[in-house]
This record gives sequence, C-alpha cells and structure tokens, in this order.
Amino acid sequence: MPNDVTLAGTMVELADTLVDDFDVVELFSLLTDRCVEVLDISAAGLMIISPEGDLRVAASSSEAMRLLELFEVQAEEGPCLDCYRSSEPVVNQDLATVNGRWPRFAPKALEAGFRSAHAFPMRLRRVVIGALNLFGTEPVTMPPADILAAQSLADVATIAILQQRAAADAQILSEQLSLALNSRIVIEQAKGMLAERAGIDMDLAFGTLREYARGHNRLLAEVARDFITGKLSTLALQLPRGVAPPPPAGRKAAEADTSRYRRS
Repeated sequence: MPNDVTLAGTMVELADTLVDDFDVVELFSLLTDRCVEVLDISAAGLMIISPEGDLRVAASSSEAMRLLELFEVQAEEGPCLDCYRSSEPVVNQDLATVNGRWPRFAPKALEAGFRSAHAFPMRLRRVVIGALNLFGTEPVTMPPADILAAQSLADVATIAILQQRAAADAQILSEQLSLALNSRIVIEQAKGMLAERAGIDMDLAFGTLREYARGHNRLLAEVARDFITGKLSTLALQLPRGVAPPPPAGRKAAEADTSRYRRS
C-alpha cells in the first residue's frame, strides 16, 4: 500500500509545477524518484513523445533503468510502448512468464535484475504524450490502491505539462517537449563527463548535478551546460562526502576534454 502522507506530499510537489516557466526535466525526475519512494517498485522511467512522433526516454530513477528503457525503444517492444499505443495501463506482467509477448525485451529486463513490469499512460482526455514505466525485482502483483496511485501520479504530471497555455496552443506543447528532450541530451553529456572526471558512477554524477541546481535555484540543463563548457568546475559542484575531487588537469587537457563532450 502506498504511504498516504508521502503520496499526498508528492501530489503537492507535482501540482506546484503548474506555474509559468517550470523546469520540465526536474518534473520528470521528481516523478520517477517519487514513484520508487511511494510504490512497492524498484525502478521507474518515463518516455514521452517527441515532436517527430517517436517515443524517447525522458527520465529514469537509475542508470540501469535508463539503459533498459533505451533498449525498449530500440527493440520497439515492451510495456511502455504497449501502454502508449493502447492508451491503457499495462500491469502485473511477470517478465519470466510473458509467453513471447516481448521476445527481445523480456530477457533483457530479466538480465538487468527486473522481474515484474507495469506501465501507465500519460494522458489527458484524448491527448497521450507518453507513458510511465515501473519495474520490480520480484514477481509481485500490484494491489488496486497502488495502481490507482501510479495512474494518479502520471495524470498529475501530464496536467502539469499540458498546463493551461500549453493545452490551448499545440505549438507551446511541442516546444516544451522538444526542450525537455534536448535538455536531457545535455544533461547526459554532463553526467558522463562528471562521472569520468570524478571517478564516480552515473547515478551519483546525476545526483550531484541535480543537487547543485536545486541548491542554487537554477535549471538542471543550465548547470549541465555550464559544466560542459567549463564555466562550472568539478570542485564547485561539491561532491558528496567521501568522494575525493579529481586532481587538477592542465589547461590543454581540460580544453580537450570539454571539446570532446561538445562534439558528442
């Protein structure tokens, strides 16, 4: 059963994004993180439709989840894609016994340590903009209360994206989603760059960038862009305790490193 207090607080956090100029990337990250905290699942991910009409990974609660979602998109099969195509939830799928429903995806998910899968559409009336992926490491059945909570979280996030002005103007919606996807590319580049420089894993690198953005009241994509271009140093990001900062590199080495990430 979901924690009612945590669930209520999450709803307030998501609803708080219903203002002008909110950070779409932060909204997506908040949604996936809170799903793991509120529901009896191990990982959460989010896919949204791009302006070109294809599903793309927008947020993941962990690096393992992100890689699995990327494979799901590439394989063109899986719970998230079925959910998006049908506009209906896909719940309580035991990945070890799906009987050939996802012949390429299911073995990959099992290999990553996941056993159960659920997906919920991000929809408002007839508008479907993506799907929320939830995975567990055990073949458990999601109770009705959790199913309702998961769909409610997806619905609130959808409303936040399709806020009043965006819902009235399809161009604004397209720009919002395009900005989120482009920002995600920059964030992934910065995450990889920080992980390599500081000798930490990708999840910790993302958390460090996110905490800096929150602590300085800045957009996550802006912080990532400043780190890639060298305006923000690894030392300034304030790595967690116990993580030693990397040794200072020469100017030419730093410039070469930054240049490489710009080209990627």
